Amino acid sequence: MKTYNFSELSEETLRELVALHIQIDTSDNWDNVQQEGLTSAEVAQIDYLKSILRHLNLVVLNEGTLWARAIYPLLVLAEQAYIRAWTSVPLKAAYATFQLEGAADGALAPAAAGKPRQPYFIVHEAKRGVNAPDPQVQLYGQMLAAARLNWEGESEPPNAEQEIFGCYAVSGSWTFVRGIVGDIDTEKPTFTAAFSRVYNGIFEAEAVVQILKAIVAKQL
Repeated sequence: MKTYNFSELSEETLRELVALHIQIDTSDNWDNVQQEGLTSAEVAQIDYLKSILRHLNLVVLNEGTLWARAIYPLLVLAEQAYIRAWTSVPLKAAYATFQLEGAADGALAPAAAGKPRQPYFIVHEAKRGVNAPDPQVQLYGQMLAAARLNWEGESEPPNAEQEIFGCYAVSGSWTFVRGIVGDIDTEKPTFTAAFSRVYNGIFEAEAVVQILKAIVAKQL
């Protein structure tokens, strides 16, 4: 069984491992997800964050600073009950014919004894530069790993399909992905992805937090 690190994945390699299907024209569906209300305290925190970010040039910030200033604070606002925001989350999952491993930049996941546990919502911060890996493919790999771990964590018998959510952030902009992983225990699983539109992390921070909260509410 060959092991693939998330950073090594290409779309060509991924299509050899799974049957990949990308749904078209699904961005409008994500606007219907924004049904989780924001408290007055959350609105105040978002307004404060936006007042700071408006004066920063997010494009030139290094990745660590961008994560700390523009991405992680929004994840924290989506915390509910035992679901917490995490950074550098290790993922390692074995399918029938291949294994995926590496670390997700972030996640929303249950806390157990101070560590993240499944089910996971995966966050990938896109690396910048001409030779940077494809953020979509890396996110697919991380979502596939998380879906397998979620599936293994289910009570018997596990569901035939796994719904998994993720997103990738580029310079403070957010794109959400809903994945359905099927045929999980076969030699070639299926992965179907549906994308949101791109949300501006400053001017549409409220929508970003609402979507994150809605996804967490589904986990609860």
